[in-house]
Amino acid sequence: MTTYDIKTLENLWEGKLSAGELRGIQSKFKDRDRFWKFLDYCQARVPWTEKILLPLQPHLYIVQKPDGQRVVKCDCGHEFGDYRNNWKLEARVFVRDSDETLREIYPALMHSDPEWMILREFYCPGCYSLLETEMVPPGYPILFDFQPDLEVFYRDWLGKAL
Repeated sequence: MTTYDIKTLENLWEGKLSAGELRGIQSKFKDRDRFWKFLDYCQARVPWTEKILLPLQPHLYIVQKPDGQRVVKCDCGHEFGDYRNNWKLEARVFVRDSDETLREIYPALMHSDPEWMILREFYCPGCYSLLETEMVPPGYPILFDFQPDLEVFYRDWLGKAL
């Protein structure tokens, strides 16, 4: 089984691998300690000390606070609240719902019709990093991507209790 060093995992997370390197990593079995190496890498990147339990996406993590509470937290330290709630409801949102705002990022005639689809951009209130986007019909509720079962993930997949 191939194992990867922390630099390779860093390049994987930051999108710096070539398509061939990426395909090679994705097509092989994962090394048993990859998750732990990756957690160490993520923990070393952030300025706060709370334990990262699960990286959600670039800039966002589920962390365990000293009092046992589990929250979604950004790189900058901004907390979005309990991980079982939709963090997007606490984010700054910019809605691109006109030809003018959509043309800021898409060429003319290359974007969706704003009467049919809008683009929502979710930003961290602390550092203004773009965290996620979603393309939905106007009036559609904000999507809740997923709610991980941390206990099952750690117990059944990682073989450790939280």
